[in-house]
Amino acid sequence: MTPNALKYNTQREQLIIPEYGRNIQTMIAHLLTIEDRETRTKAAHFVVSVMAQMNPQVKESSNYLQKLWDHMYMISDYKLDVDAPYEKPTPEEQKHKPEHIGYNKKNIKYGHYGEYIVEMIEKACQYENDVQREAFALSIANQMKRSYLNWNRDVVNDTLIIDELKNLSEGRLALPEDTKLMSTYDLIGKTTDNQNNQKKKKQQQQKKTAQPQQRQTTNKKRLR
Repeated sequence: MTPNALKYNTQREQLIIPEYGRNIQTMIAHLLTIEDRETRTKAAHFVVSVMAQMNPQVKESSNYLQKLWDHMYMISDYKLDVDAPYEKPTPEEQKHKPEHIGYNKKNIKYGHYGEYIVEMIEKACQYENDVQREAFALSIANQMKRSYLNWNRDVVNDTLIIDELKNLSEGRLALPEDTKLMSTYDLIGKTTDNQNNQKKKKQQQQKKTAQPQQRQTTNKKRLR
């Protein structure tokens, strides 16, 4: 038994990219000891193929091969010198931080309704025809009620939705106080029923599939 086999991982050299494991790091360290450049290059291609198997999620990116080579250079502390298909990266490039994309600075008064509701309200306010504007406002109010119920499954008062629509539109969309919006069942109840029906169908199919198997098992026991 070698002395290294008796060491804890905390006593060994730190893994540079843990996803590839210690064996890959050992293989890359061995590449640095190969004097012949052609042999070293062939061995490096083999190590890259093993890295692809050890970390398959890298293949999800379009330039995954270049990433594998970059990772191998990083693990070798950029000391590896081979004829690679990609340009050797530098430590400065790897340390470069991407630009901050910034935060969304849009201030939505009622966040649970979302930004699209605000855009729909602005669109509805552009209608000059009163009938069209009120019809659009009614559709928006029903969507607001659906969004509200997604966050809070309790029954919501239609007056609350109408008041919040008025506030969001700064008074430009004002539905009558006695306006009746779609019922809670029409908005979310049917969806729940459809989900329950799908579960029942799936359970029935599973039972039908299991019955022939149970019969075969019973017949085998009888034959014995």
